[in-house]
Formats: sequence, structure tokens, C-alpha cells
Amino acid sequence: MPQIWVEHSRGLAFDRRGFAAELHPVVAELIDTTVEACKTRFRTVEEEFLGDGEPGRSAVYLELRILTGRPPALRTELSRRALALLEKHVPGERVHLAVNVTELDRDVYLSAAR
Repeated sequence: MPQIWVEHSRGLAFDRRGFAAELHPVVAELIDTTVEACKTRFRTVEEEFLGDGEPGRSAVYLELRILTGRPPALRTELSRRALALLEKHVPGERVHLAVNVTELDRDVYLSAAR
């Protein structure tokens, strides 16, 4: 169920699989699901304009979508721990990291695994 989307600057090298492997157990623990239910997709951003446009800047934006009903404190803790993992896995000095936990409407979200 958790849908994790990570968008990152082109040319930013980091261990994406290692990051996801550490993130999934954290998500599973905090929202009471299984690691197997977690799905992370990585997308390279082909074009972006960061700050004043000065070259050499990069960014990683993580959106973590979970079903509704979790209290704000839990979502905040999930954001905090996901950001800590990004800080651990993403190298560089001029990298903006951001995490946003959003909710999927449990009345209309459908999923199937085969």
C-alpha cells in the first residue's frame, strides 16, 4: 500500500536500492504494514531550476503516500525518519532534500497484486 515516489536531480548519484531497503522497514513499522507492501519508484528530473539557478545544485523530493487515518504525529515521525535516511544516503553539499507524507483516500484507493 505505501506508495513512495522519489524524484531526484539528473546526475545525482546515490544508492537508491540501499535507501529503499532501509526505508521500507521503517515505513512498515510506523504505519503497521509489511515491507512487502511498500513500493518505491525513482524518477530522474530532466530539467529543474533550483534557487537562483546557480549550477551545481541538486534536489531530492520524496513523497510518501499512505492510507488516511494516521495521526499527524505519526506522519511527522515518518517524515523525520525518511529525511534522516535521505541525509544518510544522498551525498553532496549543495543538495536540497524534502519529504512530504500525503494520504490516499481509503474509500477510493484500489490495488491488486498478481
